[in-house]
Amino acid sequence: MDQGNTAFLLICSALVLLMTPGLAFFYGGLVKAKSVISMMMLSFGAIGLIGVLWVLYGYAISFANNVGIDGLIGIDTGALGLASLLEVPEGAAFPPLAFAAFQATFAIITVALISGAIADRAKFGAWMLFAGLWATIVYFPVASWVFNFTLDPETLAFTDGGWITYGMQEFFGVGAIDFAGGTAVHINAGAAALALALVLGKRVGFAKGAHVPHNPPFVLLGAGLLWFGWFGFNAGSELAADGVAALAFINTIAAPAAALLAWLIVEKIKDGKPTSIGAASGAVAGLVAITPACASLTPVWAIVLGLLAGALCALAVDLKFKLGFDDSLDVVGIHLIGGLIGTLYLGFFANGTGLIYSGSFTQLLVQAIAAFTVMIYSFVMAYVIGMAIEKTMGFRVTEEDEIAGIDPIVHGEAGYVLDAK
Repeated sequence: MDQGNTAFLLICSALVLLMTPGLAFFYGGLVKAKSVISMMMLSFGAIGLIGVLWVLYGYAISFANNVGIDGLIGIDTGALGLASLLEVPEGAAFPPLAFAAFQATFAIITVALISGAIADRAKFGAWMLFAGLWATIVYFPVASWVFNFTLDPETLAFTDGGWITYGMQEFFGVGAIDFAGGTAVHINAGAAALALALVLGKRVGFAKGAHVPHNPPFVLLGAGLLWFGWFGFNAGSELAADGVAALAFINTIAAPAAALLAWLIVEKIKDGKPTSIGAASGAVAGLVAITPACASLTPVWAIVLGLLAGALCALAVDLKFKLGFDDSLDVVGIHLIGGLIGTLYLGFFANGTGLIYSGSFTQLLVQAIAAFTVMIYSFVMAYVIGMAIEKTMGFRVTEEDEIAGIDPIVHGEAGYVLDAK
């Protein structure tokens, strides 16, 4: 067992876990002052619930033994409660529990991302029920499609895996590339966010410019924590401290930096002023786009991807006003659109297999199959789960509570107690 790579994986796991509190600050700063506690609690609720479910059965579903094109979903009963992971197999590159911990943090952040679409109007209990059901029915199986693999203990090479990244090789000669979760995390969460936004409906007074972020410094702090944690997200997905991890690391600098600049340029052209919210959102859009592609692009092509993602996502966030759905904090515009951009971009520019290198559209085809399969599956299931909750226990608070601010109603707390003695 390589202790250096084990330490690397454990550190990356901690970095990715930090992303969810970072997301809480990012989202918390974007809502109104009387909803900040409620917004941040949706992320912390996801940490608690998904962390437990992952140990109990999430890992057993996501990394079941039946993988490949025929293994769409399964469960490894020996891994329930992580029981079969307590011993380190001879020749293992790292302890199985280290990998389980790393993947747990992916499950947590994916669920938390969805919450931005329902800011200012969701019941905490309904959200927690949705989070548990969606993780079980959608995230855990999709993680198996993308991240599941068989590791040869002698060569330490990945020899088989989920149908998205490995199974399609049987039909097309290449599998979809999703190094760190463009499909499983961002497209998955973005599609679910769109579904929930439709289920809950628009906020009171929904209109462009009607809801102003109450704390831009929180947003910048959250974006900084997300970017910091994202190095563990992307580089850590190599599962080894090597040259591929280094490439993923530098691309995780280059793409979001370019996206930040592109978003600010679009803002300047459209609205006359570059904003701090735009800078934070642009960086996150670039991080989203580079996630599936970070190990498959040269740094220059990563910059080009960042410029595209920053500009296109800056335009996409206004679609909600034109199409009439209230995605409160632009999960669709940033994560769904950014995830699609990054995933499909690989069809053109992936090292070796992209169109410009191979002259073939095959990589683009498999990227599209992966992206749109996950998007449709996540949207449909999230809509069904969300609507079932709305029709039974109710998902949305009353209009009166929404207008007043839901922190004292839902949690009995205030984010800012200015008259405290």
